[in-house]
Amino acid sequence: MPDSKPGDRDPADVVITGMGVTSAFGRGEGPLLDGVLSGESAFGQATRFPTSRCRVGVAAQLPGSPDLAAELAAVIDDARGSAGLDPADSGDELLLALHTDQAAARNPAAGDVLGDVPARIAALAGLPPPARIYTTACVAASTAVADAAASIRAGRATRVIVAAGYLVDADSFWLFDAGRTLAADGQARPFSAGRQGLLLGDGLAAVVLEAAGAARTRGATVLARLAGWGRAGDAYHVCQPRPDGTGLARAIAAALNRAQVGRADIGYLNASGSGTSFADAAESAAIHLAFGDHADSIPVSSTKSAHGHALEASALVELVVTVLAMRAGLLPVNAGFLAHDPACRLDLVLAAPRETRARHALSLNAAFGGANTALLVEAT
Repeated sequence: MPDSKPGDRDPADVVITGMGVTSAFGRGEGPLLDGVLSGESAFGQATRFPTSRCRVGVAAQLPGSPDLAAELAAVIDDARGSAGLDPADSGDELLLALHTDQAAARNPAAGDVLGDVPARIAALAGLPPPARIYTTACVAASTAVADAAASIRAGRATRVIVAAGYLVDADSFWLFDAGRTLAADGQARPFSAGRQGLLLGDGLAAVVLEAAGAARTRGATVLARLAGWGRAGDAYHVCQPRPDGTGLARAIAAALNRAQVGRADIGYLNASGSGTSFADAAESAAIHLAFGDHADSIPVSSTKSAHGHALEASALVELVVTVLAMRAGLLPVNAGFLAHDPACRLDLVLAAPRETRARHALSLNAAFGGANTALLVEAT
């Protein structure tokens, strides 16, 4: 899709003017887009901690032992540069979605499970301390995006930077492995028959959300419009999703209603698709519940199949992927697919990227505890 200016857009519309991202494919938008379009994954042997006693030893990781604060600050810088912002401007509000810092969590006397990481990120990025920090599992980043968008839409903020980061850590890895949630065959296979579970992956992302009127005033290029967002909870189970998908279906309906977009207008779903048997079947049910007869004709893929599950950062990495895919006119491949599962009756993008001229896409996410989000992107 060509770049656009805000033009005659409602000044209160929420637009994305900058993005930055790092994944196991490397730093930047190009490596990530190439990776999710390739049909290949970034999974390999986990190297930051011992896995000899684990069922699974695979993750999608950057080389070495990167520092989360430094890496995420660099991604924020990339997003601000992409938006054409002055690096010396430190007035933007920052929302962060982060995973618990292991060292801080082991020290109850400290009283803060995130330690000094948020303050370090903000200082390295030249921004004030984060206005809010989200740790709400796999919908942390999408919840932050929805809050930022609502604030802009209501006129309480002009521009907000949302950033999220997760680097595969020993505690999370060992916990998921002990719970037999990781895919023993070393591949995430969302919605496929024979899928064995999820796989973790490094992910860091940042987006600049801005009122369309402010973007127009400063001559910014709009990458996409965040046309709608929806959130819903079902509180069905601490870990398992509600099998009929009603919670996620409500989040989808809320996003469609807010954007005033019809079900038939959605041209792509970047699904939450973790690769676990219960979650994928429940998400498929939610898609059919939300879209009815249109569900069978909407292209679907889960890019976690390529870059892995980045926990609190997943939703923001996937929002960036969705925007990149719509701008490129190519839909990412649902990697690792083996065979169709009757419980996941979806139009999956398989084998090769699919061309698209669609203007609207949804990025879906679900978390433990029955939390569900939907972010609706409009191409420009």
